[in-house]
Amino acid sequence: MTHQPVFMQDLAGIFCRLERDWPKLAGARLFITGGTGFIGRWMLEALRDANQRLGLGIEAVILTRDPELFASKAPELATYPAFRFVPGDLLGLEPDGATYSHVIHAATDASAALNEQDPQRMFDTVVAGTRRALDFARACGAGRVLSMSSGAVYGVQPWDFTHVDEDYCGGPNLFTHRSAYAEGKRAAEMLCTIYGAQFGMDIVQSRIFALLGPLLTLDIHFAAGNFIRDAMQGRSITVQGDGRAVRSYLYAADLTVWLWAMLLRAPAGATYNVGSEEAISIGELAGKIAALLGGGRHEILGKPDRGWNPGRYVPSTARIRAELGVEPVVGLDEAIRRTAAWNGWVT
Repeated sequence: MTHQPVFMQDLAGIFCRLERDWPKLAGARLFITGGTGFIGRWMLEALRDANQRLGLGIEAVILTRDPELFASKAPELATYPAFRFVPGDLLGLEPDGATYSHVIHAATDASAALNEQDPQRMFDTVVAGTRRALDFARACGAGRVLSMSSGAVYGVQPWDFTHVDEDYCGGPNLFTHRSAYAEGKRAAEMLCTIYGAQFGMDIVQSRIFALLGPLLTLDIHFAAGNFIRDAMQGRSITVQGDGRAVRSYLYAADLTVWLWAMLLRAPAGATYNVGSEEAISIGELAGKIAALLGGGRHEILGKPDRGWNPGRYVPSTARIRAELGVEPVVGLDEAIRRTAAWNGWVT
């Protein structure tokens, strides 16, 4: 199994699941922030695939800090004629005088290191960046905005809430700087609510939980990616904490379907959880990845957990499944295998 067949299979599946929706974008002109990140790249890949298959005449302008660096990573996207990558930083975004039918605001910095070392910059980037994106969307006359938020807005999920839904009114702990990202996302959501009410803008928001799939960097702070990397390299998987924290992982192709479905048919003002309901503790995840990818070696050190959420982080997705008719197709075991295959693992 090589990475290319995995990705092509995923793109074909995305196209089939959205086949009735793609024609709604015929002739559309999109502006996208964060299009060169993990989520943005998946959305661009799916958009390019649909545009090529159906000849929809879609155009997209993508804001990125470093177009040349992105071109070295994804030349097929960077050279696609319907896409134009413009250099710039979100905090300096100004209306460009053009009109756009849709704006997708996916730019954010979820860096654990930034959140720890410079929480003020983290908070300002999330909030001020969202305001820049909304002002841009208002100025360019966008008919719809998709803004990407985070499940972190709920704060630490109570242990007796197996799956947190959109009506839960908890929030981040304001007595720790580690809540800068989460509270920034809450403020960004309020901005979207204000712009919808005050300026009549059509904005939908996705609260995204943990993810897994091809294109995910395996050497940053995400536990699942780190575990896959270590297993592929033949090393024992090490859990630094006690392994009790509970997470769930939505596969990237499912994520992509859900986000495009939100943009194209969610009710105005809708906010949906986007994630998997398949809960697993970090300790169990380490054992599962070790067993699936070979070796079966893992250890739990039991050190104090310094992360922002040592508890549960699992959404209820009943609302988006009922209202948009989407479902997760790829379960956790297969998501692990496909992520590893993309990164060179061979069965």
